Amino acid sequence: MSRLLAAVGGLVLLLTLTPPATAAPTELGRQTLAANDGWGGGTTGGAADPRPVVVSTRRQLVDAVAGSAPKIVYVRGTIRDDAGCAAYADPGYTLAGYLAAYDPAVWGRTAEPSGPLEEARVRSAAAQAAQIKIPVGSNTTIVGLGRNARLLGLSLVLDGVSNVIVRNLRFEDAADCFPQWDPTDGATGNWNSAYDNLQLLGASRVWVDHNTFTDGANPDSEQPVYFGRPYQVHDGQFDITRGSDLVTGSWNVFARHDKVSLIGSTNNPADDRGKLRVTLHHNRYTDVLQRLPRVRFGPVHVYNNLYEIPAADPFEYALGVGVESAIVAERNAFLLGAGVPAGDLLYHWGGTALTARDNTVNGAPVDLVAAYNAAHDPDLGNDAGWTPTRVGRVDPVARVAAVVRAGAGAGRL
Repeated sequence: MSRLLAAVGGLVLLLTLTPPATAAPTELGRQTLAANDGWGGGTTGGAADPRPVVVSTRRQLVDAVAGSAPKIVYVRGTIRDDAGCAAYADPGYTLAGYLAAYDPAVWGRTAEPSGPLEEARVRSAAAQAAQIKIPVGSNTTIVGLGRNARLLGLSLVLDGVSNVIVRNLRFEDAADCFPQWDPTDGATGNWNSAYDNLQLLGASRVWVDHNTFTDGANPDSEQPVYFGRPYQVHDGQFDITRGSDLVTGSWNVFARHDKVSLIGSTNNPADDRGKLRVTLHHNRYTDVLQRLPRVRFGPVHVYNNLYEIPAADPFEYALGVGVESAIVAERNAFLLGAGVPAGDLLYHWGGTALTARDNTVNGAPVDLVAAYNAAHDPDLGNDAGWTPTRVGRVDPVARVAAVVRAGAGAGRL
């Protein structure tokens, strides 16, 4: 009788967990980040969750990652935005109509778009955001199962939460269906998009590890040009802003993208000063153009990363030295194609100094700051004013390319 009751009880439990959840076949979700592994050291995520779940649809994912109780969520296969751009378009919006209304020859270049077409675009964008942005709660571990776990056309958002781990996922093509034209952005105007693959807004204690970020079959290089500017449908791949803090990003791949990682989104120090403490190590940046990362305010440790930059055009820069930034870059390997100068690996965004040690370009030692200063004005100083102490595994720079190629990205755990 007791066995029968146990069997019935087990069946009831299984039914209550299905379809949103089934028993997890792996214990990757129990793994936590060592205390000394970068600024995010000690992050535990949902490791205390007694009942991990497996999800395979957007609805299951949304439900599973909500709330602040400890939770381990395993992603199986591809979870995608099934609706598509047409489903979000407001009846008052068409791209053709938008282009006609805000053509600089008609609208000019001194004011941002306004009026019925822009209002319809905003409504369309709101409809898309409600569907593709996935809010993640505190005390969460999200892990992809196997080699094929993918979030396609979706954006994970960590807004004001803490203690989150994201591992072994392929983030692909979080494209904005309704970019905004801003003729006042820069000398010739720009198209601006809204969604990051993974967005941290005031989040703390976060570990992002062994993921792959890519635009997939929809790369920036294949977008059309309108008003003389690329139609930009992608924003960042991994952005850390609005006072986010204590973050480690390790063993990730960032591929075929324009703007990769922004650490600090404004020159206003109200939210960011004293925060934005980030470590980036053993990441692979391949055929990407800028923000690898771009930093404001934070003490950011960038070490043992591999940068593969095949051509000078359209590459812009690797490390952006922003206002009050304090980047320490050491033991990174830069593999540059013909015509890519070492002096363009840094960019002056209002910062004053960067510490660079033991970095190489195509296998030869390079002083990143000296190379920049030889080619650009004003000069950058060579002392960021701090020394990293929370450091886990460190590889000799001569081994970085081989080690990172072998170990970084989703499907390598």
